[in-house]
Amino acid sequence: MWRVANDASPVPLPEPPIEWRFATKVAFRYAFCYFGLYVICTQMIRGLVLVPTWSAPDLGTVPPMSTLVMWVIRHVFHDHRALAMAGGSGDKMFDWVQALCLLLIAAVLTCLWSVVDRRRANYARLHRWFRVFLRFALGSTLISYGADKAIPLQMPAPSLTRLLEPYGNFSPMGVLWYSIGASRPYEMFTGSVELLCGILLFIPRTQLLGASLALAATAQVFALNMTYDVPVKLFSSHLVMMSLTLLIPDIRRVCQAVFYQRVKWFAVAAQVVVGAYLVGLALYGSAVSWREPYGGGAPRPPLYGIWEVDKMTIAGVDRPPLLTDSDRWRRLIIQMPNSVSFWRMDDTFDTQSANVDMEAKTITLPRPTSTHGGSRLTFEQPDAGHLVLDGELDGGAIHMETHLFDRQKFLLVNRGFHWIQELPFNK
Repeated sequence: MWRVANDASPVPLPEPPIEWRFATKVAFRYAFCYFGLYVICTQMIRGLVLVPTWSAPDLGTVPPMSTLVMWVIRHVFHDHRALAMAGGSGDKMFDWVQALCLLLIAAVLTCLWSVVDRRRANYARLHRWFRVFLRFALGSTLISYGADKAIPLQMPAPSLTRLLEPYGNFSPMGVLWYSIGASRPYEMFTGSVELLCGILLFIPRTQLLGASLALAATAQVFALNMTYDVPVKLFSSHLVMMSLTLLIPDIRRVCQAVFYQRVKWFAVAAQVVVGAYLVGLALYGSAVSWREPYGGGAPRPPLYGIWEVDKMTIAGVDRPPLLTDSDRWRRLIIQMPNSVSFWRMDDTFDTQSANVDMEAKTITLPRPTSTHGGSRLTFEQPDAGHLVLDGELDGGAIHMETHLFDRQKFLLVNRGFHWIQELPFNK
């Protein structure tokens, strides 16, 4: 629109403000309230403090927020245990209830805001400042975590005791922690990616790229926390949501750049069909391999398990379980349909192809375990938990009495998944 000035020259009139949809305004108010409260009440506030000699406290762990959270825990969830408000775990009962309280407080504030400020057309200017706040909150957090990986501190190299500990005694978190710690280059690479995300978020012209990379990085961290039972599930999910919140205003522009290019429809259709065919072929091949004898979904053999050797005689002579006796077996392991592993007392083992005949109750070993020819063992099962074997092995008559070790006793198997953890279980 234009108006005519005194000198008869046209002067442009200011454009009317763009009217946001009602749902957009409500969504912005809620995001503003919730993420603002979450950053202030959690460890994220520390990254925004520019004084290196002073560490900002988590306002969620002091009154009035801590008082509210503990009241809800006691009176709504009826949990009267002595609970920690701060500590190494980010999935404590306190953390989950605090997030619930923040969600409810943000909802109340949004309702009040929507009533008081219902005539406002948009929040364009506030939205720009909110994005700056969110960029620096997310970026500073990624910088902090990235620095602790780029200089490998977060996941240390396995200690001497860890190197000697059986793998089955590790917790899922311990497997993740020390497998990454065992490869310093990989840990430094992942830290460098998080550092890069934070740096890109700090620069206005690269914020879209930074948010895109941050979404990929935080999604991977969230997936690892969920699948390895790391007690940072709640916090990492918020990092993912913040990355998405930063991307949403630009999602149309990204989709236009990716999907709305001028191409011939039949060329696009042909490429999509070929791509779909290749994906389907790969998935079909993997599904078939999964059910094959050596795949993870193959049926277990009837004698599946770890059989601990309680008694073993060779040529009629009892062989006590001495670590110096390399001819004495400690375990018999059957995990594949056509193989058997013998575990010696010195922790060396020999895996052989084997033909297990359940009707004849025989185990035939065509390959020698040492200098002798193949062997044939007969077996009996007094009950499901015991296995007795007789026959010849390495040219000598043997007798073995074994019992089945319960696989569920391994920590790595029985740990399971936990939404709430008062302490990290990094065993």
